[in-house]
Amino acid sequence: MQEILINTSPQETRVAVVENGEAQELHIERELERGLVGNIYLGKVSRVLPGMQSAFVDIGLEKAAFLHVADVWRPHVGADASQEVLTPIEKQIFQGQSLLVQVVKDPIGTKGARLSTQISIAGRMLVLLPQDQHIGVSTRIESADLREQLRDRLTQIVQAYPGEGNGFILRTNAEDATDDELLDDVTYLRRIWAVIVEKAKTSPAGSLLYEDLNLLRRVLRDLVTENTRAIRIDSRSRYAQLREFGERYMPAATGKLELFQGDRPIFDYFSIEDALLKAMQRRFELKSGGYLIIDQTEALTSIDVNTGGYVGARNFDETIFKTNLEAAGAIARQLRLRNLGGIIIIDFIDMINEEHRMQVLEELRKQLAHDRVKTTVSDFSALGLVEMTRKRTRESLSHMLCEACPTCQRRGEVKTARTVCYEILREILRESRQFNPKEFRVIASPKVIETFLDEESQHLAGLCEYIGKRISLQAESILTQEQYDIVLQ
Repeated sequence: MQEILINTSPQETRVAVVENGEAQELHIERELERGLVGNIYLGKVSRVLPGMQSAFVDIGLEKAAFLHVADVWRPHVGADASQEVLTPIEKQIFQGQSLLVQVVKDPIGTKGARLSTQISIAGRMLVLLPQDQHIGVSTRIESADLREQLRDRLTQIVQAYPGEGNGFILRTNAEDATDDELLDDVTYLRRIWAVIVEKAKTSPAGSLLYEDLNLLRRVLRDLVTENTRAIRIDSRSRYAQLREFGERYMPAATGKLELFQGDRPIFDYFSIEDALLKAMQRRFELKSGGYLIIDQTEALTSIDVNTGGYVGARNFDETIFKTNLEAAGAIARQLRLRNLGGIIIIDFIDMINEEHRMQVLEELRKQLAHDRVKTTVSDFSALGLVEMTRKRTRESLSHMLCEACPTCQRRGEVKTARTVCYEILREILRESRQFNPKEFRVIASPKVIETFLDEESQHLAGLCEYIGKRISLQAESILTQEQYDIVLQ
């Protein structure tokens, strides 16, 4: 069974998906760093590159966004889409052209956002494809009879209630939906599209026309499944907001909402803070005594499996097999937890036994089947490596929370000043529940103090008002960026 835990504060929202007592996914959204995926803009083509079959589009961000020819909308062509010859991009768009575009990948590192002109707007049970007339069904709905039945029902609804936008994909949440629920989603999505179309008529290039739901609401739309037992949230006001939204758009999920009122912070109570700390470390310990070394670079992520101190099996081959088998499950879990995407190379410990190799691959694929993000896994290569890919749509956990270390010539990573600021705010809130000092004095590195005085001054003032205590700041140059102390006075 699954539980969803939500920790909220004025500066950020953190969500943990817990399965069988272990954190499987972590989602973090900061008010000053909202993701862009799903947002729809009126863009302006700034440059067309025929040699790369791509274009750069100005959508009002610091970096121009990237549009590849494969992401340019074209009419639905059915089962032969993979064999379709794409029309060259220079024959479809031109420099200076205004385009309705949607962000499909957040800016990552030095790369700008990736765009598509194939617009899609997700609801609870349906995804609207306003440029199409096709009705599709999620591949996760495996029953052929159910797929056909759902397609027929939705087709009848769309024909009975005509409007702008007749292309839809039925999501897995639609499996048990009534006709009224499907119609509600159709109406809701068409209403959103109508507003976008009207805005596009009067807005200048570079304008944001539609912003996807915030993380709190996406929990109900995207993360809740039939296996979700409870959704626990630690803020009374956010609980009320989420309940109101759920009752209007996702009533089935609303009954699972619970207000967490424990003495300890929700992420402490359920050991999520520990899982978060481990997910930012390069080395991950296996229960058997083996360990993983996870290195993330611009090009790819490499994962090295080691036996460490594990000597539990009767012979060395068996030890290697048991370690690799455990590692396969741990790797699948860490990929989800750290949100690692792109190309991933796994270096399992060398196995001579072919049957052992097949079992390890089977275990890896079995565990990855629980991942909502699309993955592909290749067989062992001639060098004994496993190559796989995991679709990347947003930044990894470490890229969001950390930055290149300035002390070691940027060979490693440290938590960003903002991440440390948020840790300090949570710690002060935690201490204020246990003690009653007149003042909290924060002693931290100059960069962290500077961040508090500048970008995070509003959140610091908000916490002062909330706890009714004064918070003073003191910069100490001898402290590293991750070091700090909180003195109760």
